[in-house]
Amino acid sequence: MALAQETIRRKRDGEALDATEIRAFIDGVTRGEVSDAQIAAFAMATCWRGMSTDEAVALTLAMRDSGRVLDWRGEGLHGPVVDKHSTGGIGDTVSLMLGPLLAACGCHVPMISGRGLGHTGGTLDKLESIPGYRVDVPLETFRRVVREAGVAIVGAGPELAPADRRIYAVRDLTATVESVALITASILSKKLAAGLHALVLDVKVGNGAFMRDLPSARELARSLVETGCGAGLATEALITDMNEPLAPVAGNALEVRLALRYLRGDERPARLDRVVRAFGAALLRQSGLAHDEDEAQARLVRALDSGQAAERWSAMVCGLGGPKDLIDDADRHLPAAPVVCEVPVPVSQQGMTVSGIDTRALGLAVVELGGGRRRAEDRIDPAVGLASLLPRGALLDGTRPLAIVHAATQAAADAAVRAVQSAYVASAAPVAASTLIAGHIVSEEGRSSHDR
Repeated sequence: MALAQETIRRKRDGEALDATEIRAFIDGVTRGEVSDAQIAAFAMATCWRGMSTDEAVALTLAMRDSGRVLDWRGEGLHGPVVDKHSTGGIGDTVSLMLGPLLAACGCHVPMISGRGLGHTGGTLDKLESIPGYRVDVPLETFRRVVREAGVAIVGAGPELAPADRRIYAVRDLTATVESVALITASILSKKLAAGLHALVLDVKVGNGAFMRDLPSARELARSLVETGCGAGLATEALITDMNEPLAPVAGNALEVRLALRYLRGDERPARLDRVVRAFGAALLRQSGLAHDEDEAQARLVRALDSGQAAERWSAMVCGLGGPKDLIDDADRHLPAAPVVCEVPVPVSQQGMTVSGIDTRALGLAVVELGGGRRRAEDRIDPAVGLASLLPRGALLDGTRPLAIVHAATQAAADAAVRAVQSAYVASAAPVAASTLIAGHIVSEEGRSSHDR
């Protein structure tokens, strides 16, 4: 077995690591034989020197194999096993609707999700605003709910890709979170451990994303796609805009409420709806359940309008400990903030048009309200957040506020009002529409990667 320090030295010096020494290093991480200091050195060397696709594939597979790898062949499933992953944004509540929607179209969706990171919201935090809903469940429960409801959205748990938890904890403290190779392996090791047949990734780009410019987003998307395909998983990526919130709400229970309205057909905001359907169609085509875009979109519409997607949601929530009637009686179950107030349009902006939004600042405003974490041990207030956020291009004609703040105290609400006002930029000139889907990346071996 290669010594950990020798592996670190070779990567530090820019040499390519082979699969055997990468696996030996990760096995040492899993068994506790590699120290946190050595993990930090390896992470920094990788961040500095990068990795080839072959190295990233080897690292991803070794991290996948550090724990259990799910095999669905004995479960009697009658459809493909698929999933979607997002790199994180504001108002990104896609997973809550997409999972049950895909299940209603004949897929099985074992969705391994995460918590909020920095200014971005986390799917697990949103789901934990539902009374009784358990995101940490035994694998047997996870399997059962996927089999019976068609979808289960949970955390990775201690048995799936445990090496990733050790490595990520060190990366978070050593300024190596941004490494494309390490991001790739962290995301894909858990997805591969879930036993998927197909995966589509949502790589966010813009001022509210971790990848703030298009070249960086393309680099990450290509790394994820080539590594996923190299590891044997059919993988595609869409690059989507995060220069404004994807949905008009940001905050855990508020986003769950919007997901329920979407599934019931009461409210389907245009930007959010387009992204949900784009990912749904991509996975239906990728898994062979639709031959082309038109057929895929038709299946999605039927699943929504028939109420089947809403039924799958209810089955998942009930199977994971939540209330059976959540979708029909959300206000009885979901927490509500005691202070609700409007964010008035500043006098200097009245009569103008929203020309820009500091989306990251809106995410941080939610964190300051208590809807996110400054430290891992912080408790989240699921009721707080922002609602009715005006989009880019909206006319500030005095009929609508910039947003509505949901807060625990008046002082917190007042601070959030100021933060939201500062995040909005207005102009007297017309505002061009943003490109919502900026790129579609597929494997170079199957088809050429392309952006549109």
